[in-house]
Amino acid sequence: MRAPRPDLTATNWRRSSYSNANGGDCVEVSDDFSGVVPVQDSKNPGPALVVPAPAWQAFVDSVRL
Repeated sequence: MRAPRPDLTATNWRRSSYSNANGGDCVEVSDDFSGVVPVQDSKNPGPALVVPAPAWQAFVDSVRL
């Protein structure tokens, strides 16, 4: 059974430090939730991808320079 999707209406988004001055071409994530990390497009906010926190951490670790 899949966990219920969190309510993202009052989410505090954090933009990637690699985002340009206009906020394009990058992602925003939220640290507001335990166990999951919502991710959305910074230039076209809307539906977010909700990723299990361990999977998000593995992704970040794999792309970190």
